[in-house]
Amino acid sequence: MWDFIRFALLFILVGLLVTAAIGDVRRYIIPNWLCLAVALLALPYLYSTFAASGVALWPALGLQAGMAALVFVLFAALFAAGVMGGGDVKLMAALALWTPGRQVFDLMLLVAVFGGLVALGVVVARRLRKHDGENAVPYGVAIAAGGIALTIQPIVNVFGG
Repeated sequence: MWDFIRFALLFILVGLLVTAAIGDVRRYIIPNWLCLAVALLALPYLYSTFAASGVALWPALGLQAGMAALVFVLFAALFAAGVMGGGDVKLMAALALWTPGRQVFDLMLLVAVFGGLVALGVVVARRLRKHDGENAVPYGVAIAAGGIALTIQPIVNVFGG
């Protein structure tokens, strides 16, 4: 039963991340409700994960929240430097709630790689269109791609063999 709940929540997370990426491309905005939904749905996911593995909820949940807070602080510094938007910071912190502490570095690395690819794509597209306007990059796409890449790993492990 716990596996079904976890996988259902992972599929919902993927849907929310795709929604965030599409919205960021269209309007350069990641809505607060979406970040809040990602954060709140992490709670039943974590509960089902800890319950299935027999891990005590309290210290594990506290460590997970602490890791998400650390990610928030790191990305808030990037926001303060003008490198990314506030929605990106909130989505990244919410996504860190889903990511086991030992994989948060993997998440940030994946997001950075996808961010470089998105930025390169934006630069190429603007050059091809001779566009000299705003240099904004929809970084929510990179966050979503990194989150999805990490999220589908347990799904592929179970259903892929």
